Amino acid sequence: MAKAKQFDLRDIVADYPDFPKPGILFRDVNPVFKRNDALNYIADEFYRTYGNAKVAAVAGIESRGFVIATALALRFGKGVVMVRKAGKLPGKTLKKSYDIEYGSAIMELQETAIKKGENILIADDLIATGGTAVAAAQLIEEIGGKVSGFAFIIELSDLHGADRLRNMGYKVQSLVTYHGE
Repeated sequence: MAKAKQFDLRDIVADYPDFPKPGILFRDVNPVFKRNDALNYIADEFYRTYGNAKVAAVAGIESRGFVIATALALRFGKGVVMVRKAGKLPGKTLKKSYDIEYGSAIMELQETAIKKGENILIADDLIATGGTAVAAAQLIEEIGGKVSGFAFIIELSDLHGADRLRNMGYKVQSLVTYHGE
């Protein structure tokens, strides 16, 4: 495995003030995804943390989490499981309602996506209040999986979502943390 170049992802993340509504500063990882060196750096950093976790699959949270989960799954030599918004997955699914920054939502996971006892790493682009991440973990655990940890590119520390996960006993790694910025 070639080591990706060391750099600050903050230099690549784009900021969009007042999106999706006034007063919100949106941190956009799309420019990160466009760069192969950034994707390799992300995969390397998360593999350093979770490489010994005996991960069976990487769960990506819709939709940017799918990109991260795929990059990590390739690095781990494993597959991807998708945690999606309600109504997007065929077959029998488990659903979980949760609160998010702008209201509420429902996530779902196919009942056959994970076998009992499998270690699952959960990946997403950003952790804010933690509602989506908690819902994903609950879905995985209801099916019988074990959450190995969480992999986020960005953590918005003022919203305490990563702290919420850590207080629940989960391992959390964020590559970039914004403190009140």
